[in-house]
Amino acid sequence: MDDAYSLAQRAMADLKSAVYTLLKRSSQGGMRNADIGRALGIHAGHIEHEGHIPRTLLAIMEKEGVVQQDPQSKLWSLRMQIESE
Repeated sequence: MDDAYSLAQRAMADLKSAVYTLLKRSSQGGMRNADIGRALGIHAGHIEHEGHIPRTLLAIMEKEGVVQQDPQSKLWSLRMQIESE
């Protein structure tokens, strides 16, 4: 069980790092959930809920204070980018 837990934690860390890197490189003031998912090849889910995987990652990162979504444009960006503007 310890090996499985360690693998899962590493996978989550790698996915969050990939999201962070995408948002850091974004020159458009942020990215849509769907665009993040497509860029990472994880835009999946069941019918009517495609994009559930990246949205869950973004919610985790939002709770950690790393990312923030603009309520009007719905674009996600790194929290420090929003605060510095």
